[in-house]
Amino acid sequence: MNRLPMLTDCAGPCRAAGPGRAAFTPRQLDPGAAPPQHCTSPLFAVPMPPTPAPAEPAVALRARPLLAGLLATRPAFLGVTLFACLIGLAVAHGSGLPIDGLKAGLTVFFALVAHAGINVLNDYYDARSGADAANTERLFPFTGGSRFIQNGVLSEAETGRLGYALLALVVPAGLWLAVQSAPGLILIGLVGLFLGWAYTAPPLALVARGLGELAVAAGWLIVVIGSDFVQRGAFSATPVIAGLSYALLVAAILFINEFPDRRGDEAAGKRTLVVRLGPENAKWAYLGLVLLAYGWLVLMVGRDRLPQGAAAAALTLILSFRASRDLMAHASEPSELAPALKLTIAAANLHGLVLAAALAFGRWPGVLS
Repeated sequence: MNRLPMLTDCAGPCRAAGPGRAAFTPRQLDPGAAPPQHCTSPLFAVPMPPTPAPAEPAVALRARPLLAGLLATRPAFLGVTLFACLIGLAVAHGSGLPIDGLKAGLTVFFALVAHAGINVLNDYYDARSGADAANTERLFPFTGGSRFIQNGVLSEAETGRLGYALLALVVPAGLWLAVQSAPGLILIGLVGLFLGWAYTAPPLALVARGLGELAVAAGWLIVVIGSDFVQRGAFSATPVIAGLSYALLVAAILFINEFPDRRGDEAAGKRTLVVRLGPENAKWAYLGLVLLAYGWLVLMVGRDRLPQGAAAAALTLILSFRASRDLMAHASEPSELAPALKLTIAAANLHGLVLAAALAFGRWPGVLS
């Protein structure tokens, strides 16, 4: 005859606890109880509060305008630009060029300022289009914008002024660096700023035309090229070869961010690649994008265009595959995609770090052009 499990049937943490639950041990309730082998009873499963999501910005932040302006740039996500700069500088160093510390520092700083300005303008134009307001399935802080406009911390006008002011700061620094290196840097800078602006700004709004991933890959590849150019003073194919895998993985971040935003984007008429393909088709495109990134890196190492040590950066494929696995299972379930988003970000950043180190200190085959 079956019986209900008794308290003394439990030993150690209750096996029936399951996700989001804690379990009693018999000693917690009766210190004199002998600990049996295991427990399969749900009687001792105690609901635990879910892990709280990061808090969105509150209107009280308006009282601290400098902090509000800084946080509106989404500084936690600027790392991808830092690593792009490091890859470009590493290519120059690996080419045997002496690195000018002042020019390198200014390159990194103002590339970060440009990225910050583009982040702010992205919020501005998404607010004007209604995409962020319509986004009820966002996974803050990864998708759905910074929420500074929607939560009343900054007005649309204030956000627009901040974004354009940050981009304006980049111009004199870029001109000075061009004088110190070569005029071609002006072209690189203009193309980079144009792509960042055109990503969400009308009339082009590249992301709404399904071209956002292409724009992002090109934009971050330009950061690599520009960082090398400042030191080299000339165009070279080498930073393109070295930086393409990283640029594609950065594009994968923007691509996977479109999955939770899909319904809000569609409602606002923002036809991203995920909206156009649908989540069940787009998840395969994501997998194809990351495979292309790693395939390019392995091919270039195999053809002696990059140091053998650069192959170590392909180890982040483990993280990308885990993200792909989660996306395959939950492409149409925005609330389940946070782990995949985090893994995609981690893969890109770690790939950039390892690649930069290998390019800077690895043994390059042949002579770089």
